[in-house]
Amino acid sequence: MNFLDLLRAGHTDYVLNDAAYTYMRDHGLPAATIALLAASPQTRFADQPAWTAFLERLGFTALAVTPNPVRVATEAALWGSVQAHEFLCDAVILSDDAGQFNIGRHALCWVHAERLVHKLDTFNDQHRAAQTRVRGLIWDFYADLKAYQQKPGKRQARALRTRFDRIFLCRTGFVTLDRLLARLHANKAELLMVLERPEIPLHTNGSENDIRGHVTRRKISAGTRSETGRDCRDAFLSLAKTC
Repeated sequence: MNFLDLLRAGHTDYVLNDAAYTYMRDHGLPAATIALLAASPQTRFADQPAWTAFLERLGFTALAVTPNPVRVATEAALWGSVQAHEFLCDAVILSDDAGQFNIGRHALCWVHAERLVHKLDTFNDQHRAAQTRVRGLIWDFYADLKAYQQKPGKRQARALRTRFDRIFLCRTGFVTLDRLLARLHANKAELLMVLERPEIPLHTNGSENDIRGHVTRRKISAGTRSETGRDCRDAFLSLAKTC
């Protein structure tokens, strides 16, 4: 089941609206393809068969291009349905940068971001010194973000944004590290979402802990043999976690 299916909370419709078209643009669907969808007078489809038939009439299923227009358009229509039913209108989705969670207002986990720096291979003392220094700057910055959550303010937010730039635009002389820092800087809006919404967590540890039992069970048993078995496994794991 698609992550966006879960967010519809039982509704089965697919909707083409502003939220759907924004999703398509953000995920690289060509403007001509989006225009083809926007030209249709029908904007709401009752269920998956109706939506699939619509895409077939437009010739989407015959296109062998990247990104896959059927996948992106379907995800967009699902997100359009979520927004049409006024679910998650003010929510922030926090993730480890997995693409399927990059929808709506999106924030990134600082622990996963720093882990990229921590796991970077170093080859000499200069590299190791640069890595250690940058990691120290990041964790100091992280501590100040936690302090900001307790007492937010516009002045502190401006100072933290400026400091973020100094850290992630610096040049250490370690080329691989510098490229990684530039890539993290491109995620500035998601990493600093906490400055707009100080109530959100800075990491995904809570949700990862919630699903750890499921992942462990999957590693041991390699899955279930039927849908009934899957439902039983999920139900008992949920009960165990709740207790």
